[in-house]
Amino acid sequence: MSSSATAMQPAEVSVRIAPSLGTREGRRTLVCLLLALLTLALYNPVVHNGFTNLDDEVYILHNSHVRAGLTRDTVKWAFTSYETGNWHPLTWLSHALDCQLFRLNPAGHHYVSVLLHAGNAVLLFLLLESATGLTWPSLMVAALFAFHPVNVESVAWASERKNVLSMLFFLLILHAYGRYVRRGGVGRYAVVAALFALGSMAKPEIITLPFVLLLWDYWPLRRMFAVPSAEDRTDAPPPRSFSLLFLEKVPLLLLSAGSAVVTVLAERSSDAVRSGFTRARFGNAVVAYVRYLGKAFWPTRLAVMYPYRGHSLPTWAILSSAAGLLLVTVLVLRFRDRRYLVVGWFWFLGTLVPVIGIVEIGMQAMADRYAYLPYIGLFMAVVWGIAEIARKGKIPAAWLGVPAVLVLLTFGILSRRQLSYWYDGETLWRHTLSVTERNTMAHDGLGYALAEQGRVEDAIAEFKAVEALHGYTASAMIQVGVYEQTHGYLQGALEQYKQSLDASPDANSRAVALSWMGSAFTQMGDIPHAKLGYMYALKQNPDNSFALVGSGLLAERDGDFAFAVAQISRAVKVEPSDVNYLLLAQALRRAGRVAEAEEALAQAQRISHDLAQAQQDAARVMASAGIKPD
Repeated sequence: MSSSATAMQPAEVSVRIAPSLGTREGRRTLVCLLLALLTLALYNPVVHNGFTNLDDEVYILHNSHVRAGLTRDTVKWAFTSYETGNWHPLTWLSHALDCQLFRLNPAGHHYVSVLLHAGNAVLLFLLLESATGLTWPSLMVAALFAFHPVNVESVAWASERKNVLSMLFFLLILHAYGRYVRRGGVGRYAVVAALFALGSMAKPEIITLPFVLLLWDYWPLRRMFAVPSAEDRTDAPPPRSFSLLFLEKVPLLLLSAGSAVVTVLAERSSDAVRSGFTRARFGNAVVAYVRYLGKAFWPTRLAVMYPYRGHSLPTWAILSSAAGLLLVTVLVLRFRDRRYLVVGWFWFLGTLVPVIGIVEIGMQAMADRYAYLPYIGLFMAVVWGIAEIARKGKIPAAWLGVPAVLVLLTFGILSRRQLSYWYDGETLWRHTLSVTERNTMAHDGLGYALAEQGRVEDAIAEFKAVEALHGYTASAMIQVGVYEQTHGYLQGALEQYKQSLDASPDANSRAVALSWMGSAFTQMGDIPHAKLGYMYALKQNPDNSFALVGSGLLAERDGDFAFAVAQISRAVKVEPSDVNYLLLAQALRRAGRVAEAEEALAQAQRISHDLAQAQQDAARVMASAGIKPD
């Protein structure tokens, strides 16, 4: 065989490669790589960000189950826990895997979210391109999704992993649904249902999926109300009646209902759900829709927490917002032959329903993270609308390319700036305060961020700002008081406890406030008032273990060992902790009941996970009452 037949020259290589890049598959691969790389480059600074004091402690830093990694106990806990008022086992397992791989290095946790976001952008492009056959509109929608600054919150906030993870499953479901529509089969439908179940285990916000699939049937699949059109593709699926398409979604609707029930149970376990439909909630929901629309096109003054103002919204704002939404809806229906307008608008309206505030969850009026899925509908409507105008007006593609690049460049710059605000807790909350007004949660978050840095006086100033805005509940006032007491601001702590007492809704809450007042008076050396505080606390709640221990220690301080043993014994029955058993052992020993003291000490050793720490805590508690351990 001659060398000319066996060797391949460089020119021949280039000739063979060039056609592959010129094919549809080659262009699609190139576009996917470009989109992914640009998204990763945009979000790369996130590796310099740390964790924040907004849920990152309970989700990652102080969560022993998550920090343990992917163990059998962690998996069991993830599927059985209502921690943080949520049931999202896949999200917990995702965080646990991060801890197993990166420990508590925030760069690793953040970059996994960035990779998921980039993957979501690519999946969105492939989904639209496959369903419509149009490359450049599909790319523009995916790029808007990847670059829009409102989506920074979902990516840069470590605890919001559930958003990018559930979106991954949501897009995979739409891909799987497309295969089912084209080829049919129970197995392919089962894949759709299984992916939906998994996605709901990441975040239940995707429960609107069956309705999105009906919209997807309408456009771009054109299975619903189909009439011959130039848009029809040769591989278009056969049309079906609305009733058949709805029946097809019934198993998925049952999954949605189950997810909704579990979500409500989880939220109620943390008292996060406020029942009852009110004018304030309706007004906030209507105005929030308009604000989401505004931030889609003019994404400025973005904040992690928008204060709830439902009770103070003027009637004119609610009515004008409702009129605006109704007008857009009428226009969309008027031009319903542009099916992408109907799908885009009702995608936006429908996917926001679970988080728009009809069922009030949390303290926010709205949240950027809630727009991660709904904005896709707006992007589709706008991009396809502009593409049709350009096609009918015979506008050259290059004329659209320049403004498209400028929009994406602007969004990229805004996203980079927004990304910098997630550097740490202090930066995040200071930015939030700069773009919102009367934001009690931002002041509180900044206060705790400063407290973690040991800046006590600055932290207390932020707590006072919340207090001035009447932003604290009775239990929150106790937390602030405890912080002040721990750092020696005893008079300020007493003021917090007194205010908490006045605001307490029930006897148990009043008992907590009174018992902490007893503790503060003890630390000040005002023993008579301390005894009164504990006595009144126990009148409110005879089983308040803190008051039982406090009153028992004061009795022990005065030499009344019998009463001390009685009080601390009751406290042990209410709260059988290692520290309480150690305190009981001390009281029994001083009462001359040595055998019982040894038994209490042995019990403390049996139940304690860290006996040395428990002994230190017990010594600190006794010292606060003026008792030196034996």
